[in-house]
Formats: sequence, C-alpha cells, structure tokens
Amino acid sequence: MSSTNPLALENQVCFSLYSVTNAMIRAYRPLLEELSLTYPQYLAMLVLWKEPGISVKTLGEKLHLDSGTLTPLLKRLEVKKLVIRGRSEQDERVRVLHLTKEGQALRQQAEKVPEMMRCKVGGDIEQLQQLKSLCDNALKVLNSDKASSCEM
Repeated sequence: MSSTNPLALENQVCFSLYSVTNAMIRAYRPLLEELSLTYPQYLAMLVLWKEPGISVKTLGEKLHLDSGTLTPLLKRLEVKKLVIRGRSEQDERVRVLHLTKEGQALRQQAEKVPEMMRCKVGGDIEQLQQLKSLCDNALKVLNSDKASSCEM
C-alpha cells in the first residue's frame, strides 16, 4: 500500500476484500450450479449439515443474516425439498429447520466443493488458514466496540 494517498482505490483494504469476495462467489457458481444451490443457500446448507434441527434465529446469527434475508432463502430451500421448517418441541414459538432425505443426500455431492475451491484459489492450506484467520479477526473487531476506538 502506498502511504501517499489515503483515498486511492488501490490503498483500500475494503476494496480488496470486496473484489476477492465477488471473485470467490463467481468461482463457486459453476460448482454450486451442479448442486442447484446459490452461494447463500450453500452456506445455509453447510450449517444445517453440521447442526440439524437448528433454530431459524441461530442460523441467521451464524450466517450474519437478518430474518428479511433469511426467510426467502429458507423458503426456496423448502421449495427445493431440501429443508422442512417446523416448531421446536420445547418452545412452540421457535422455528427449527430439519433436513429432508434429499437435503441429507446433497451433502455427499457437496463434499467435493471445498477441495475444488481450494484448488481454484491456489496457495497452501496454511496460507488459506492464515487468510481466514485474518478475516475472522477483522470481523470480530468490526463487530466489537474496538472498531470505534480510533480518533480522528
């Protein structure tokens, strides 16, 4: 980064993150088309494969999505017959998500996606883990009170 112009586009970390996010989603697209999933649907399925019976609220928290974004996504997964939304047995007010047989079966097809993406991105596993860690730390700081600690 050049320190001469703080407003230069090439000096913006946010632009690098934005650009790589767009490129990453484009790289996922052909792999996910084989699964008939969009990228956000794939993320939701990743959580559901790990945590079947999760509440809609908890899924939204894990994906950093509000209900206005999450509800239509879940409706589309229901139409595809991958998930069923039901009520919690402990608290009828809580909506929970269960995988259908089709949703469970899709997991086997999806298992090849992470390795295919790793090959597309390149670099060794340690570099990718470091990149993920840096992104996770930035998100943690931005979501905490520390993000506003700089004085102008």
